[in-house]
Amino acid sequence: MENLIGALLAIFGHLVVSIALNLQKYCHIRLAGSKDPRAYFKTKTWWLGLFLMLLGELGVFASYAFAPLSLIVPLSAVSVIASAIIGIIFIKEKWKPKDFLRRYILSFVGCGLAIVGTYLLVTFAPNSHEKMTGENIIRHLVSWPFLLYMLVEIILFCLLLYFYKERNANNIVVILLLVALLGSMTVVTVKAVAGMLVLSIQGNLQLDYPIFYVMFVCMVATAIYQAAFLGQASQMYDSSLIASVGYILSTTVAITAGAIFYLDFLGEDVLHVCMFALGCLIAFLGVFLITRNRKKAIPFEPYISMDAMPGMQNMHDKGMTVQPDLKASFSYGALENNDNISEIYAPATLPIMQEEHGSRSASGVPYRVLEHTKKE
Repeated sequence: MENLIGALLAIFGHLVVSIALNLQKYCHIRLAGSKDPRAYFKTKTWWLGLFLMLLGELGVFASYAFAPLSLIVPLSAVSVIASAIIGIIFIKEKWKPKDFLRRYILSFVGCGLAIVGTYLLVTFAPNSHEKMTGENIIRHLVSWPFLLYMLVEIILFCLLLYFYKERNANNIVVILLLVALLGSMTVVTVKAVAGMLVLSIQGNLQLDYPIFYVMFVCMVATAIYQAAFLGQASQMYDSSLIASVGYILSTTVAITAGAIFYLDFLGEDVLHVCMFALGCLIAFLGVFLITRNRKKAIPFEPYISMDAMPGMQNMHDKGMTVQPDLKASFSYGALENNDNISEIYAPATLPIMQEEHGSRSASGVPYRVLEHTKKE
């Protein structure tokens, strides 16, 4: 019964978070042309999205107290499924009816696979779930399997961090593995904190155990560093690629951590473990297909290549480009028509001197215009 409560709370939380994110994105798109960069603060839609996001995160947080970690973590695929469906409604992408099936067939197949995978996860999830008392958490924390796992994880994290910082290994797998290793500790501590809070609310006070505050500090610290690495990854790679690869790596590492720390699969038969693993693989494939169908953002490059301008010679051999200043609006090297601009910003009039063949260049001439002769 507790597994079902935890699964429903997780599904509800992820669904509400997806609605909240799409509401806020819809609000940002509508106000994209506004002069006030913070105009969305004045809209009820944005604040409704913020409220729903907090409500959804609270539901996901509470779900860890009722169900095994190995069940709750893979259910984040629900947010990907919901975003794929709800995003079309809120963003209102323009598409032709004849192109609809072709464009969204991967999303439909991915959603179907993710739903099937989620069903298998809920059906064959581990049933072992103990109360998160202070004594139980301390016992798991000092167990030799978890200590060995922590040693391996710390060594792997340090190696990845060394290659990422010192060797400039900016591969997406390296960055998202760092995120996944931190995330595994985040979900382990979240389950401990949530479980102890729920027991305290039920009357079995657990807040007088020092381990509660240790877990709380570790939860906050790992979540902050995890968000920092995710922000760095989002600057270098497409968000859809981060979503799919990050989900696969984070879920795999988190399930491993839960299986070692909380002994989620202890006493489970081989069939249930195999069906659970099959559900994870199907959910992974579904998320990959959903995110693969998303449009990639085309970056804007604010420079003008000299060889792209008619009548100008190629200057790329010397590594030279024209780089206009980006101000209130983009203009190709010309000032805006604004009467309030002072005269000191007006274009200067420079002397132009024609150079004759065989003559020496005059000193002090800022600019020269060379005559190009065409050989017949």
